[in-house]
Amino acid sequence: MKIGYRLQQLDKMIIRQYDHIWDCCCDHGLLGMLLLKRNAATKVHFVDVVEPLMFELERKLERFFPHDPVNRRWQVHCKDIRQLDLSETAESSHNSPSHLVIIAGVGGDKVIEFVDAILSRHPNKNIEFLLCPVHHNYKVREALTLFDMKLNYEKLIRENNRFYELLHVSENGKYPISLVGSLMWDFSRSDDRDYLEKNIHHFAHKAKQGDVNYEKILLAYQQLSKEIS
Repeated sequence: MKIGYRLQQLDKMIIRQYDHIWDCCCDHGLLGMLLLKRNAATKVHFVDVVEPLMFELERKLERFFPHDPVNRRWQVHCKDIRQLDLSETAESSHNSPSHLVIIAGVGGDKVIEFVDAILSRHPNKNIEFLLCPVHHNYKVREALTLFDMKLNYEKLIRENNRFYELLHVSENGKYPISLVGSLMWDFSRSDDRDYLEKNIHHFAHKAKQGDVNYEKILLAYQQLSKEIS
């Protein structure tokens, strides 16, 4: 399997064993198969709404990861993420199985919508999220704080000249979520300086349109830039 840099970094951020990992918007299932290969969870779930993709993925999984008669290590779900029921397949030896839900490759608004739906449907579940929005990161972070999420770890990466913020969050995370990022920044790296400059330029342009919210965001990123000088 040829795995891109972004998926490799998401894989590296999963450092503990889970009962269930949900690879949502999984597309061709590359990340989930990588997790299956290294036994990152008791069961890996592949979730997407595109039926032909899911049919082809299921055939591929049956070929490369044939089911154990006793322990089914994977399951394919062709459904809307907002309709996921984490409890319906939550076989576990204990009462509070751990879940990691991965949502990557979709816009920030969709990430917010999906996380909100999952939390609303499972208010008392042991759920962690690994998120990689393709844009609107500030908005995603803002929503996560409203959902009472905390940060476990975050990483800033660059792939094919695009920047991505990778966020591992949960209700029992270690740190408060910064709206402009905290742990991910390392201003000794040129990529980090480039990304900060890109955000300042973007929100400066938006702020010129007179929106007070964009002015607030711009000031937050400008405050970060003072750490460089």
